[in-house]
Amino acid sequence: MTHSTHSPIWNVSRSGWIVSPDWLAEHLNDSRIAIVDCRFSLMQPELGQEQYRTSHIPGAFYLDLNRDLSSPVGQHGGRHPLPDPAILAEKLKAIGIRSAALGQEPTLVVAYDDSRFGFAARLWWLLRYLGHDQVVLLDGGFQTWQDKGYPVSREPSIAQPGNFVPQVRSDWVIDIETVRASQNHPGIVLVDSREAERYRGEREPIDPIAGHIPGAVNYPWQEVTGADGLAQPPVVQQQRWSDIQNAPEIWVYCGSGVTACVNLLSLAMADLPQGKLYAGSWSDWCSYQTDTSSAS
Repeated sequence: MTHSTHSPIWNVSRSGWIVSPDWLAEHLNDSRIAIVDCRFSLMQPELGQEQYRTSHIPGAFYLDLNRDLSSPVGQHGGRHPLPDPAILAEKLKAIGIRSAALGQEPTLVVAYDDSRFGFAARLWWLLRYLGHDQVVLLDGGFQTWQDKGYPVSREPSIAQPGNFVPQVRSDWVIDIETVRASQNHPGIVLVDSREAERYRGEREPIDPIAGHIPGAVNYPWQEVTGADGLAQPPVVQQQRWSDIQNAPEIWVYCGSGVTACVNLLSLAMADLPQGKLYAGSWSDWCSYQTDTSSAS
């Protein structure tokens, strides 16, 4: 298969950040694509790796939320602190991903999970945070791929090493001090991405405190897709944000900075300005409420 090196395989400005299983099946053997399996379970952390070993899209590589897409957990910073950019860059290189640095044609990364983008969107956001915009999500995830009868594999994937140079967009991330200092700022809308029951404090299955950050509004991340895991069309994404679309800034959080990335995806699909991620999210906020040695 011969390809021009002068035009990227995918125009992300027109893609809506989503590709269909049909499109991926047609491009499955394209050397300009890297496929990444992001399946994971918060309650069974080894499940995603086991699922990958059992069956995955041919040529896909596995990146683990805890081991690869997060840093080790500390006293503060939340349950899934952002990974060290240099360490993640080495892992991306190892699975054949080339960034746009050094004049090379960037690899198009196709990420998938089986959780309505809940984990794949973390990689989608991280790559863009590191300056790599050539990344899309597989609509419907692994389940839809299987339902359409496309091939799966048990074989480990082998890559030619890539060359990934991170160019961190540090202004995409905010910390707890920034959130605290801006809680009453009229130009900032703080969005809680968790389910409505967790936002209202009626249920909290993971963190030690129930409730939400004062002043936050609730946009559950599950609304970005239908029950079938397929992304809602851009017009629906736009309608979701209609009440706050004119806000000068939108800051987004969830439990630990993972599923909030699905809402950041929704903002991008709605063609709205780039939102910012409170990476530590509710789990970081809680850590200061429960730590008697720290000021609350």
